Amino acid sequence: MHVTLQQPTGARLITATDQELAIPATLRYTSADPPAAHIDFPPHVTVDGEATTWTFARVLLGEGLRAPAGIGNVRVRPAGSAHTYVEFHASQGMAVLRFATSDLTRFLARTYTIVSAGEETVGAVPDHGLVALFGEARTARVRRS
Repeated sequence: MHVTLQQPTGARLITATDQELAIPATLRYTSADPPAAHIDFPPHVTVDGEATTWTFARVLLGEGLRAPAGIGNVRVRPAGSAHTYVEFHASQGMAVLRFATSDLTRFLARTYTIVSAGEETVGAVPDHGLVALFGEARTARVRRS
């Protein structure tokens, strides 16, 4: 049985003119996909009016709370001790959100009660050539960015 953790939170969308708009978000983690963290946004705050989920490596969130992290579609960086910026990059543009660091830290700590840090393994579907090469199928560590 898989466990899912959801933590409603608020964020501040930083606009191109440096205005801040409050938006709701839900931080989500599931043991069905242990390497990943998710941020869900309701339809009324998205450009296309559809509920949107951004998925990225849980380890990225942990790293970004301490120092700038990420080179892909999601980047996380501290903004002083009280806030953390999360940037979402897409073909339509970029969105910068400011979260309370305490909310992200609490969420991350709660995910570790479901799957400990470093234990984000999933059963690999082995390639038969690799099995012959290595002699047996092994569990693979998956890291997403």
